[in-house]
Amino acid sequence: MEYREFGRLGRVSALALGGGGIGGVWGSTDRAEAAATVHAALDAGVTMLDLAPSYGEGAEAERVVGDVLRERPAPDVLITSKVQLPGDQDGDVAGRIRGSLRDSLDRLGRGHLDLLLLHTHLRPDDALPPKPWTTGWRTYRQQIVPEFERLRDEGLIRAWGITAVVHPDTVFAAMRDTPRPDAAQVIVNAMDLDGGNAAFHGTPPSNDRIRREANADDVAVIGIRAVAAGALTSGLDRAVPADDPVGADFVRAEPFRKLAAGLGETPAALAHRYALSVLGVATVVLGVKNRTELAECLAAEDRGPLTAEEMAAVAALR
Repeated sequence: MEYREFGRLGRVSALALGGGGIGGVWGSTDRAEAAATVHAALDAGVTMLDLAPSYGEGAEAERVVGDVLRERPAPDVLITSKVQLPGDQDGDVAGRIRGSLRDSLDRLGRGHLDLLLLHTHLRPDDALPPKPWTTGWRTYRQQIVPEFERLRDEGLIRAWGITAVVHPDTVFAAMRDTPRPDAAQVIVNAMDLDGGNAAFHGTPPSNDRIRREANADDVAVIGIRAVAAGALTSGLDRAVPADDPVGADFVRAEPFRKLAAGLGETPAALAHRYALSVLGVATVVLGVKNRTELAECLAAEDRGPLTAEEMAAVAALR
């Protein structure tokens, strides 16, 4: 396993285990297999677990990881979780952040988080109508950032960050601001698909620009949606509604699957090798839900980065 620099948190494994898969977001799994997948990831040298209260019914991913870490303490493994603040103009924002963090720490059995991420998308205050799963700039700057800084000063978190997708101008403003995030989750995939994150219709894809801006501002980049919510795999392993954008992305990605076959790779393996090959990405989050999927990703990482010719062939598909 390769290890890369991750800002104030030191070094991190090139692959991080995400909570979406083990929480059942990306297809069905069960508690035993989810726990076995966490064990296998730790055995393979994964040093970051990327979780959220929304990953699985009853915060299943956090509960699974908490059970595993009580069984085999791993104090050097970095634990990331998140706080969602939709409807951010109402109520006690600082109190909601602390309450979410407290509940996550209780489930995980830890006294602090290594990284706390805002799990809603930043939007300009004049973006109308406000979209679900978004947080306005004023609330972010005046309430969320100061609370994140207080939590770090108190030792309840070691670092904080944002979900840097959807509305690039607001994301750029956050990364250029002071204090700025320590880390940002950025969509990084072979066809620049949004993976179901198009909250602002008509906003052009800017994921590469966001990644470059984060690098320029010394904000550590966590690559997400490497397989674009399943669109860059051999087949969607969960039912999606007829109007789901991921279904349309899957159809659009047929040339990618043909390229993968020509290179002797599975689509998922090629997608992960691509994300791992992108400059400036500290770690790539895996959405795997079982040991079989994890093994495929570990093998892809072990084969190393794509060649310049292979990267060019992928880029030509966009």
